[in-house]
Amino acid sequence: MAPQHRRVRTRAMAVGAAAVVVAAALAAGPTTGPEPADDSRPAAPAPDGPVAVPTVPAVPKVPAAPAVDIPSVPVPALPAPLGDVPAFGAFLASDARGVDRMEQFSRWLGGAELRVGHTYLPGNHWSDIEGDVGFLDAWARWRNAEDDRMLVLNVPLQERNEAGVPDHEVRQLLRRGAAGEFDHHFRALAERLVELKVPDTVLVLGWEMNGVTYTHRCGPDPESWKKYWNRIVRTMRAVPGQEFRFDFTPSRGRDAVPWTRCYPGDDTVDIVGMDSYDQPAGHSFDEQVKEPYGLQAHVDFAKAHGKPISYPEWGLFRNGDNPEYMRRMLAWIDRHKPLYNTVTDYCPHGVWQCDDNPESSRVYKSVLHGRTHEEEPDTTPQTPAPSPVPTVPGVPLPPEDCSPLDLGRWVEYWLGGKLCFRFDWWSRTR
Repeated sequence: MAPQHRRVRTRAMAVGAAAVVVAAALAAGPTTGPEPADDSRPAAPAPDGPVAVPTVPAVPKVPAAPAVDIPSVPVPALPAPLGDVPAFGAFLASDARGVDRMEQFSRWLGGAELRVGHTYLPGNHWSDIEGDVGFLDAWARWRNAEDDRMLVLNVPLQERNEAGVPDHEVRQLLRRGAAGEFDHHFRALAERLVELKVPDTVLVLGWEMNGVTYTHRCGPDPESWKKYWNRIVRTMRAVPGQEFRFDFTPSRGRDAVPWTRCYPGDDTVDIVGMDSYDQPAGHSFDEQVKEPYGLQAHVDFAKAHGKPISYPEWGLFRNGDNPEYMRRMLAWIDRHKPLYNTVTDYCPHGVWQCDDNPESSRVYKSVLHGRTHEEEPDTTPQTPAPSPVPTVPGVPLPPEDCSPLDLGRWVEYWLGGKLCFRFDWWSRTR
């Protein structure tokens, strides 16, 4: 599978047969993340209610690897934000096309400074998760071209991550991970990133774990999920030269389980993120703020734990071209100053690569056009002080019986004085 892949979000719905499950899935539509390699591929839909999982034969138990004690490593300090402008970017494609599009997107925004590059590791095989994908080199070059850039990398916690693995098998995989069986894959990823000279990458581990889509979901065994996350973080922090920051990012709202049940602890979480799209249909932005486990709950939770926030994925969705959502979300970001945010820029979510959202696109462009990460100037209207009149030396005053002509101070200086129009010119010429 190509490095980019579309995510399909499902919710558990008690229905009787697999055919009903398929029909429900075709009726709903996805909540998405990375796009497919083929941009014309249609979005895989998802049902709105809980889905029954067909009975699957029991998977033979694999002996767990013995637990290995991993020493605690100091957490790297987060950089201070630059000025008053939150660091921002966009997800434009996972592979090298995304790197190429960063400059184009910046030009579309009038030269705005895109400080954040965002990409995803595929989750088909363990080799993907180890970073054995060619496009990481291109993103590392982009990151290292400027000192203040930030690379955000979403990392699956299991292979076959979008293969519809049933709960009982996910539960077993989480327990194997918690016992240390998969540590070596994440050590290999850490070593790969250090080798590429991007040791300060922000790693979004097991994103949207509160849903039901991914094999790295939390719901089947939250306690084992938290232990597994903690093992991964400690394993990667033990690699010499690393400066990683780990971003815990659920989807907005309750989803399958409350995301707070999956929080692995302050020692291993550096950033509390949230993926927040304009959904469900008919919900206002205020409802997205106030809902249980919504935007306000996210901000409050991060503050209580002393963590910065982020929005790795956000954009339009179920309510179509919605400029009000775009205005409100951008204002929310400006107000709460996340460490970074990256809009998901392909249809149906995007503003540049998607022609379906022209009004929202105009709002996004007008707000971020030409932005940099320097201190913003004081825009308070002020009454300009009167310009001082320059003193021109050596210009004699006109005679008392003349009316001076105003030719300007500097012309008069070079003429040696004012030209004057005499009051008695008529009588003198008759």
